[in-house]
Amino acid sequence: MNPKILLKCPSASLLKQIIAMIYDSFLIISILFIGTAILLPFNQGEVVGGIYYSIYLLLIVFIFYSWFWNKSGQTLGMKVWKIRIINDYGLNPSWSISFLRLIFALLSFACFGLGYWWRLFTPYTWHDHLSNTRIINISKVSVDENKKS
Repeated sequence: MNPKILLKCPSASLLKQIIAMIYDSFLIISILFIGTAILLPFNQGEVVGGIYYSIYLLLIVFIFYSWFWNKSGQTLGMKVWKIRIINDYGLNPSWSISFLRLIFALLSFACFGLGYWWRLFTPYTWHDHLSNTRIINISKVSVDENKKS
């Protein structure tokens, strides 16, 4: 899609963002199960745990989001709900910006979700603001572009 058109799109509602995260969580949980299963042979089938395991799982989540955001601007849940992440130029965020956004989102969540609650009063969450990205609603853009074709 044209970045100029994307920049004109309204911000996605907090409800759409949360529902998309719930959709994505099912896929992420499946991927984390696979990631854990890969480690089991190296741990003689014992329960995997500890700080390195937590970092490993967090890295999988970071790669999941960063890959989708960098390639298409959307995860599976975002595609279903017709929302998309863009940077200040209307482009998909880079790997480094995606990483920063995820760090800020985790910090926001750790503060009792205050960064998400902030979205109720402003068009952006804390991590949107800090990473210079935003989640937009593209449902009408997709329909309008199809009519032009």
